[in-house]
Amino acid sequence: MSRVCQLTGKRANNGMAVSHSHVRTKKLQQVNLQERRLWWAEGKRFIKLRVSTKALKTIQKKGLGAYAKELGVNLAKI
Repeated sequence: MSRVCQLTGKRANNGMAVSHSHVRTKKLQQVNLQERRLWWAEGKRFIKLRVSTKALKTIQKKGLGAYAKELGVNLAKI
């Protein structure tokens, strides 16, 4: 299973680690993904999702159904 948020589609970012001597080496900045069971009120059931912590904060603010609809994600298929 790849490290991709199932709602937002966020994935790893390529970056550079810069040492004290300014030697630059490649590094991968991973998304902070969490496996969560979230209540979907419209479907009247729990859905197990792998979501980023940023998406979790937005779900807490807007609600799972509204946020998924805004992103164009069909929760019935998950």
